[in-house]
Amino acid sequence: MSSHLTRISVDVRNDDFDLGGEHRSLTDGDRAIGAVAAFVGQVRDLNLADDVVALELEHYPGMTEKSLVRIADMAAGRWPLQAIRIVHRIGKMFPGDNIVLVLTASAHRHAAYESNMFIMDYLKTEAPFWKKEWTPDGPRWIEARTHDASAAMRWSDLPLKATGDN
Repeated sequence: MSSHLTRISVDVRNDDFDLGGEHRSLTDGDRAIGAVAAFVGQVRDLNLADDVVALELEHYPGMTEKSLVRIADMAAGRWPLQAIRIVHRIGKMFPGDNIVLVLTASAHRHAAYESNMFIMDYLKTEAPFWKKEWTPDGPRWIEARTHDASAAMRWSDLPLKATGDN
């Protein structure tokens, strides 16, 4: 489904990432890239009206990476992209820590923006991560949210290959 021209890179890891370094690595030597959209998700200190002291993410190794590549392939099938980079952290993190990075590179900004939103919307609903929040009252597992599913559904009406020309 993906374009053979789209470079896709996925990394699930415990350690933090460097946005600048990831950006340089994504764009290095590729002069066809005219736009890079970046999304960096961070741990909040408040959720569901409760203080959050930590967030812990678990995953199923192998299955998670395969799911993220499939989501990136779907984006590459819809937009003219040069490259996609997804980094998702696992383990215990604290408010202000980075959780996820999605970089999308295209010749034009619309494809970069839209594909980045698409990947995040599908990542939130399709990628096999389990989240546990630690509050002052103890830990709790986070359930899937309906607004995340609604965000992913909005992409079902779009044509398969968009042509961002701006």
